[in-house]
Amino acid sequence: MRVVQLGEGTPEVSVVGGIHGDEPCGVRAIERLEADEPDVKRPVKLVVANERALERGVRYVDADLNRAFGADTPEDAHERRLAESLAAEIEGTTALSIHSTQSHADPFAVSDGRQEHVQTVVPRLSVATLVDVEEFGGGRLFAADADIVEVEAGLQGTETAAENAYTLAREFLTVMDVLPGDTVPREIPTFRMGDPIPKPPADEYEVFAENFQEVEEGETFAAADGDPLVADESFWPVLLSPYGYENQFGYEGEPAPNIGQSPSEGANSTSVSSRSSAQ
Repeated sequence: MRVVQLGEGTPEVSVVGGIHGDEPCGVRAIERLEADEPDVKRPVKLVVANERALERGVRYVDADLNRAFGADTPEDAHERRLAESLAAEIEGTTALSIHSTQSHADPFAVSDGRQEHVQTVVPRLSVATLVDVEEFGGGRLFAADADIVEVEAGLQGTETAAENAYTLAREFLTVMDVLPGDTVPREIPTFRMGDPIPKPPADEYEVFAENFQEVEEGETFAAADGDPLVADESFWPVLLSPYGYENQFGYEGEPAPNIGQSPSEGANSTSVSSRSSAQ
């Protein structure tokens, strides 16, 4: 793990990249921030997390680091020890953790609930959607003693994801008053993550549905070895991709009140704006 601090004093803000070794976009964003040598208004900690996995070009060495913040990961696993060190580094900070994905080209945010820091940060980032994984956050970085927002910067391994990661990092640092400038909040469509969508055994998979757009009952949303998979009931796909997960396509999502929208307002308006923004 490599840690760099910009500015003097005790940082209350941090940016994390390289949680997964096959997602270099966050690392490239951190390297660009270092090269910029910005005149920061308050100190920030920049963390490149899993250097060993990055060097090997693999997602992880012994265990998924973003699932290693709990007791289920073996104590002798590289990522278990790394998780403890990373948690100590970002303790007490508001942190942005940068990832990339195989499921969706447009950047989106991921949170563990709708806490105050989520309400403050997410509406000021250039993301299309927020995914709330509160019911599925076990073992993730969210378990650290920090206020954390994750972002998926784009498709894994692409130049676009690297550029998006840098933009998102600078936006976050502006929101946190590390960099000068203003940010304008806006309403962000929000989904709660639901049940996983399992994959049947097959050699080849296809996905036809678009993430964050409703799949109606009877619609073909994917195929396994050419055999169509039809929705038994309507659902909203989240993190859906043919090969992003080993045993599942992704998750069923449930529209939630938009960030910036009062919880007393219904999810119907979320559904409409979610579809239009994802097109």
